[in-house]
Amino acid sequence: MTAKVFLGQVIYTKSLNEFVIYTNGFVAVQNGKIVGEGDDYVAWKNGAGKDFPQDAEITQMTKEQFLMPGLVDCHIHAPQVAQIGLGLDMPLLEWLNTYTFPLEAKFTDQEFASKVYTKVVEATIKSGTTLASYFGTNNKDSTLILAKEALRQGQRALVGKVCSNCNSPDFYVEKTEESLSATKEFVDEMSKLSTELVKPIITPRFALSCTKELLSGLGAIAKEHNLHVQSHISESVAEIDFVKQLFSTSYAKAYDNAGLLTNKTVMAHAVHLEDAEIALFKERGTSVAHCPASNTMLSSGFCDVLRLVENGVKVGLGTDVSGGNSISIQDAILRALDVSHHIEFVKKQHIFGTGKLQNAEKADYKPLDYKQAIYLATLGGAEALALDNVCGNFVVGKEFDALLIDTGVYPLHNFGFYNMEDYDKKSAEVKLLEMVQKFIYTGDDRNISKVYVAGKQVK
Repeated sequence: MTAKVFLGQVIYTKSLNEFVIYTNGFVAVQNGKIVGEGDDYVAWKNGAGKDFPQDAEITQMTKEQFLMPGLVDCHIHAPQVAQIGLGLDMPLLEWLNTYTFPLEAKFTDQEFASKVYTKVVEATIKSGTTLASYFGTNNKDSTLILAKEALRQGQRALVGKVCSNCNSPDFYVEKTEESLSATKEFVDEMSKLSTELVKPIITPRFALSCTKELLSGLGAIAKEHNLHVQSHISESVAEIDFVKQLFSTSYAKAYDNAGLLTNKTVMAHAVHLEDAEIALFKERGTSVAHCPASNTMLSSGFCDVLRLVENGVKVGLGTDVSGGNSISIQDAILRALDVSHHIEFVKKQHIFGTGKLQNAEKADYKPLDYKQAIYLATLGGAEALALDNVCGNFVVGKEFDALLIDTGVYPLHNFGFYNMEDYDKKSAEVKLLEMVQKFIYTGDDRNISKVYVAGKQVK
């Protein structure tokens, strides 16, 4: 693979509150991995990078462009892209029965699955998603089509065959042994792909659609093969009550008793986690995929991301298509900021007519800012999927998953950005941060000029 070096403006994060900015920096890539980065390419090339190939392909970014890590979608239902935008005025359980289960049952049709999944991967890559954790369907063969399609198009992905053996429609439910054997076969078939780019992930739909026997069997498979795990937790109050009735435990303990809460587990939503459940997540190293769009649209509630992070729980972002109405993690960034501000309003809202705060002790609450949201969408997502040793930022040794952002194309048009009377008086750092903000708040996939995964351009 040709060596590459990107010169110009670069941003990435090292933690929730550590934002790295190079106004005239570089990222050097060889064999798909980052071998150098910093603010002085010449000095690096004369020192640590003295053996870097002289004929490296050079990308000199313009003043309207910057490089950032690829976006990470910690929770997306690939088959549901076909129904995106439907039923979003319904509560969760009604929406599942009206739209989702009937659609997913159609994925026994391999031709239909192939058409949908080709479009899904194309669309997510176009939106800058370099790593996605996909739910497939109950059907093993169509879920393999999804995995192979992600690999063909060069996207990094975790792909899961969904498992459910109860509390689902008769036309879309498995027997316990059928579900477990199909999962084992899926894992075996995935290993034959012989790739580190696309991996299997154990995927019980959620606790209320799985018996204890099925959950435990899936936990055993995950342990035997050291696999990632994904599911849903504490999305809606009605769902939580149902799970407690079935398992006579908290939602988190229902999974933990089956061995499904590990340091390679990501649980979507976590809107209503109890303090003891958060402590259990921290102890197990289990993470959360925050899905602000679907939590709002399906009236599930507000997930307090800062409460989770401050208590030691890893958090990334998810689109949760089609509970969410957009496949774009950039859109999820904006929704996450909205929800964080809404939580601030609730915590600081004055009681009507009294002039007193509802929660006086919460008056110092500070919502997420755009830099922190970028962390959640990049490194935070990689950490949530236990792949931060591979991607998420531009630390040397990681694979080069990146986006080349161009703010000089529609829809931004700069808006006179470079012609403002006081623009030249601003520091280079301020100019770059303003550019990043304009992209985050007003840009879209048309500003994502190039997409790289493991050093290979995939868009």
